[in-house]
Amino acid sequence: MSEPKPPTPTTPTAGDTYKGWLFKWTNYIKGYQRRWFVLSNGLLSYYRSQAEMGHTCRGTINLATANIAVEDSCNFVVSNGGAQTYHLKASSEVERQRWITALELAKAKAVRMQDESDDSGDEFCVVAPVSGQGAGSHNSEIQSTLRTLSSKVEDLTTCNDLIVKHGSALQRSLSELEALRVGAEMGEKIRQVTERATLFRITSNAMINACRDFLSIAQMHSKRWQKALQTERDQRIRLEETLEQLAKQHNHLERAFRGATVLPPSLSNPNLSIKSGVSGKGDASDEDDDNEFFDAMEDPTGFITVPADPKYHRRSGSNVSGISSEMGTDDTSFDELSLASNSESLPPLELEPVRQRRTRIPDKPNYYLNLWSIMKNCIGKELSKIPMPVNFNEPLSMLQRLSEDLEYYELLDKAAKCHNSLEQMCYVAAFTVSSYSTTVHRTGKPFNPLLGETFELDRIRESGYRSLCEQVSHHPPAAAHHAFSEKGWTLRQEITLASKFRGKYLSIMPLGSIQCIFDKSNHQYSWKKVTTTVHNIIVGKLWIDQSGEIDVVNHKTGDRCHLKFAPYSYFSRDVPRKVTGVVTDKDGKAHYVLSGTWDEKMEFSRIMQSSKGENGTEGKQRTVYQTLKPKEIWRKNPLPDGAENMYYFSSLALTLNEPEEGVAPTDSRRRPDQRLMEEGRWDEANAEKQRLEEKQRSTRREREKDAVKAAATPEEADAHEAGTTASEVSDETDAEDSPPHTPVASPYGPSVPLYPMEVKEGPYGAPAKSAHPENYQALWFEKINDSASGETLHVYKGGYWEAKEQGGWEMCPDIF
Repeated sequence: MSEPKPPTPTTPTAGDTYKGWLFKWTNYIKGYQRRWFVLSNGLLSYYRSQAEMGHTCRGTINLATANIAVEDSCNFVVSNGGAQTYHLKASSEVERQRWITALELAKAKAVRMQDESDDSGDEFCVVAPVSGQGAGSHNSEIQSTLRTLSSKVEDLTTCNDLIVKHGSALQRSLSELEALRVGAEMGEKIRQVTERATLFRITSNAMINACRDFLSIAQMHSKRWQKALQTERDQRIRLEETLEQLAKQHNHLERAFRGATVLPPSLSNPNLSIKSGVSGKGDASDEDDDNEFFDAMEDPTGFITVPADPKYHRRSGSNVSGISSEMGTDDTSFDELSLASNSESLPPLELEPVRQRRTRIPDKPNYYLNLWSIMKNCIGKELSKIPMPVNFNEPLSMLQRLSEDLEYYELLDKAAKCHNSLEQMCYVAAFTVSSYSTTVHRTGKPFNPLLGETFELDRIRESGYRSLCEQVSHHPPAAAHHAFSEKGWTLRQEITLASKFRGKYLSIMPLGSIQCIFDKSNHQYSWKKVTTTVHNIIVGKLWIDQSGEIDVVNHKTGDRCHLKFAPYSYFSRDVPRKVTGVVTDKDGKAHYVLSGTWDEKMEFSRIMQSSKGENGTEGKQRTVYQTLKPKEIWRKNPLPDGAENMYYFSSLALTLNEPEEGVAPTDSRRRPDQRLMEEGRWDEANAEKQRLEEKQRSTRREREKDAVKAAATPEEADAHEAGTTASEVSDETDAEDSPPHTPVASPYGPSVPLYPMEVKEGPYGAPAKSAHPENYQALWFEKINDSASGETLHVYKGGYWEAKEQGGWEMCPDIF
């Protein structure tokens, strides 16, 4: 049975469709399967057969946001940049070209229609009708008519351009022919053709005039329809506001009836209502507008937040002395504190930047990476000797990614100024969330640091802080970080990572903790990081999710903030990447609620009252919090222009690998393979990367020999010397990217395409300990037992910044 062939592509209009059979890649077992594809109205859909068109669509891609790429003579790819990617194959090169032409035309059409829809007000598409089904169908009809008119006008304009172009060419050719003067008969024919060309142009001009008339009429009706739609929208907004007020009143009445909320202050505390001196901020309607409902958390032990009683909004300090003593400063004082912090955080004159930092790096080369070409060269080699090319990397090291935690250092500056520990906890919690904001688009793997590699971030004159990172261990891989600020805070952390490959995705579990110490109050906070999940490891576009729970603990006061990072779910009604949290004191009493997303912003709300509410999904009672209006505490900085071509680096990340004078010889900025990759010389970077790996292997073998000789008797040392050569091959497992020891790309889950064999695990998912003696001593850090948190970690022992001032780096090893 012969396959039906699709029609020849033409310039698409509003009603054009393009249909035909294509072969679509399904999986490695079934390979390419024959499917019926339909291109219509900017949408590419496919079915198993033509009979399915009436009831079952297997998939659809909107071409307005799609990318179309040709692979070879018959294959091409259509992807929307997200989870949908179609790998297609046509029966011939001609057939493929027909589809490519049709898809490109349809994409241009869809983009143009989308832009026009946005220009005319995309609110018309978002706002639903309120006057019944008739109004909805009427609005849909109007919008459909507008789109059709715009489409037709664009088509007529295109035809006009073609007519003018070809008419001019015809006229020019005829003029050249007439200049030949071959004979009288030839001249007569040429004059006849010239007259016809003139008539052709006159006809074209007439068509253009008709088009202009059509356009003016369409624009006139368009304005009238838009005015009518605006009126409908205004009516809908008024109805929505009325319904919202009714819903709030219904909610309060229902909760009072069920006993879900506590009694209002006027009943539960009679003395509070008879005191004088109440100063209002506005009438009751204004206060209702300030209130906001939060969605309930889905876990059985979650909570619900509802607006606080209006009395809390207009109380004075004397009225609520009892509550103020329990809850800390009131909402007004917190606002004043925030404003004071913002004003004080502005850099004074002497802290202005002393140098202009770079705002761009070379664009990422568009190198095609054939995974099979890498794998076939690894056949017969030991797993530990398979080198990972820089194509999977980004031109930053893991130490530099650690330093990116300080992008929102202003949150710690504000926390250092807080006099109340609970308010300080809100800023520290927001800082913990902000460190994940750079990971959402970063799908490149940072370079794994060499043992002894360091990275300094000196922003003392610009932002008031200094930061130092060092790779302190290689088995297991661990990095230590220390930062201090003139504003009175110190941040330190030691991160080790474990990972588990689960087929379609990779889970990365950071081990170790982060600590923040404030000099003025001597408050010490500690927390751990959540699990990072890298999806679509084998097939598809990589995307990253953060999930789990964080407990930020103040070891001095006992205050605690429990943050929950909700995992992404296709069926969830919550916003993606949602984060919620509650700040409690040492007695477990809640004082603040935090809510937001880890890739955009965080808000906090003051809790005025709490009570046990209705039973949750598993029969457990959920807590009901009455809160004030939420206020924004953190928002992500926008990415610089062209970030998609610069590995999606933030403004801070663009400056991390900028060459600087006076840094240590072990600094990541001096790493040659990383520098070559940033400059776009990837082939040279791969060669340099292999050289560094081999040098690190040799250094480690020498260090192990010295350790064995120092610990063994002379006879044992000689025996070990004789057996070293035989064991060298098995010992060569500490390459910078060798699978068993590669640390996962970032402590906070950057964007690592990690691979199933890259991290070796011991019991309970912890990194496996090396069988080799590790006698390396960190240069700038030392291991201590922290009495406050009870943890063992590397802390900065001093000497680095003094060595930098003196320019004395004699103690630094030659690792590059």
